[in-house]
Amino acid sequence: MRLGVIDVGSNTVHLLVVDAHRGAQPLPATSHKIELRLSEHVTDSGDISEAGEVALTGFIDECLGVAEDQGVEDVLAFVTSAIREAPNGEDVLARVRAATGVALQVLSGEDEARLTFLAARRWFGWSSGTLLVVDIGGGSLELAAGMDEEPDAAVSLPLGAGRLTRDLLPGDPPGPDVVREARRVIRQRLAAAVRPLAKAGAADRAVGTSKTMRSLARVTGAAPSSEGPYAARSLERAALATLVTDLAGMSVRERAGLSGVSASRSPQLLAGALVAEAAMDLLDLERLEICPWALREGVILSRLDTMG
Repeated sequence: MRLGVIDVGSNTVHLLVVDAHRGAQPLPATSHKIELRLSEHVTDSGDISEAGEVALTGFIDECLGVAEDQGVEDVLAFVTSAIREAPNGEDVLARVRAATGVALQVLSGEDEARLTFLAARRWFGWSSGTLLVVDIGGGSLELAAGMDEEPDAAVSLPLGAGRLTRDLLPGDPPGPDVVREARRVIRQRLAAAVRPLAKAGAADRAVGTSKTMRSLARVTGAAPSSEGPYAARSLERAALATLVTDLAGMSVRERAGLSGVSASRSPQLLAGALVAEAAMDLLDLERLEICPWALREGVILSRLDTMG
């Protein structure tokens, strides 16, 4: 069947259309997205602003048109931290549903970690043994570990690259003291939450997912996207440590000039690098293999598993 998945993230709203059948690999047919940056459309009280709601509603309606044109039989739609944490999030979702007919499912942070873990498990397979997954989004960081398709430990923290850039890294570039304080805060928050992962056992394979991880891997020498999803890519801790130092002294414009870094993502690259380095240090990981599948694919696979 042809499925459409609408992913409302903190940075991007993304429609992915796939041909999906139970027991088969979902094959992408088309993609349609916008850099809405919903996490920036908030009022002082944390509510989603009227402008943000209007933009979201309009793009959801646009996605439905694309899905219809592509012959989509079923649309799955979900939201993550940007709306999950907004005091008026439920009201926004109700109005979006009334206007478009689309019921956006709110995923918890643990759901995000669990579904991303499922995607990574299916991509790398059972031969990976105990799997550890690190996923850096715009609003949150998800960590999961285990030896089955359901992780033994799943953790979500408010350490997304967009959130940290906004809250902890002002300036272009931010000053050395600002970067040092951001590094301290990130590591303290992460260190307080990694115990469940340690209890899941040593990882046989450690994996990184998300656009931020792919960008960091590309900057440090991984294969470009033009080589396709099956090219082996990884992020090495030693190379990342050097990159963090370099990024701290770069302006947003200079970061955008790096290979594999888009102008829209360049403001968040330093925050993402600080989080990735902290996770690798505190979890004692020398290397993360980059997985092309993440939350969207996890949602699709979970849906297919429930089909008769």
